[in-house]
Amino acid sequence: MTRIRFISADGGQEAIVESKPGDRLLDVAQAHGMPLEGTCEGAMACSTCHVYLVGGDVEALPPPAEEEEDMLDFAACANRQSRLACQIKLTADIQTLDVKMPRSVVDMSR
Repeated sequence: MTRIRFISADGGQEAIVESKPGDRLLDVAQAHGMPLEGTCEGAMACSTCHVYLVGGDVEALPPPAEEEEDMLDFAACANRQSRLACQIKLTADIQTLDVKMPRSVVDMSR
């Protein structure tokens, strides 16, 4: 199991959830009420599931593919920690993951 900590843009609110290997980060986020759209259904046609990976076992994730890096160019406030949640598949090597919502996501209670 992977423990995922979702952190609001201001660093205040957070939710801690668990997921199993094989889950996509976007699906876990949506299942727990995190406000990530993922409107392209993983087809790499948008950047509405942009998040920042700020801690945990980030080094256990494969680097973003070139297509993901291209889509991140369209994400507001993207930086070196930016990833698309639809492209992150959790594995047994990832015990913890800290995920911060971008400033464009404000309401974590939806």
